[in-house]
Amino acid sequence: MKKLLLTLTAVAGMTFASNAQEFGFGKGDFLVEGNFNSSNTNDKNTKEKTATFNFNPKAGYFVTDKIAVGVDLGFGQNKETTFDNNDVKTIDTEKAFGIGAFGRYYFLEVGSRFKTYTEVGVGYANTTGETKVGTDTNDHPKINGFGANAGIGANYFLTDKIAINFAFADVISFGSAKADVDGAESVSTFNTNVNVFNNFFETAKFGLTFKF
Repeated sequence: MKKLLLTLTAVAGMTFASNAQEFGFGKGDFLVEGNFNSSNTNDKNTKEKTATFNFNPKAGYFVTDKIAVGVDLGFGQNKETTFDNNDVKTIDTEKAFGIGAFGRYYFLEVGSRFKTYTEVGVGYANTTGETKVGTDTNDHPKINGFGANAGIGANYFLTDKIAINFAFADVISFGSAKADVDGAESVSTFNTNVNVFNNFFETAKFGLTFKF
């Protein structure tokens, strides 16, 4: 009977400690997170292949319990391989690099582990590429661009230090890009997405967030 009481007391103590644990961020905390996605296709009927990857790491510092500021980087590559009627291979490759700054505000908690936020960011990006046809290679013009965006997301804490990050969608975004050649004109885009509540998981990017 005494052993049973001790066991029940220990289980109750662990349950209380688990329920009492606080999840989230505080002033002075650092966050490090990243989103990664890749895709590959191989059409054996046409011998066409595509390979794409994107990696977006970021780091931030909490200036208050709810506001973080930081920097992010972006790396990406897209490669397409095709063959013409004479079986000559063409390889198109594009590479992109970006750097930016962001501010994030946590505005809603759903339970103890689910924290939602809104985020604004600005950034610069550079794209290069080449086309190889047989043994001949031609470089693509370099493209420089900048952009700004505002979106929403959430963290779900698995432990006190690790969370899953859901970057749901950009509510509004603007971008401008220009090829680095004489006479080139800039190309601008402006997007709004007021219907994000119906397509969260069609546009979401998933990653991990670490708290230090």
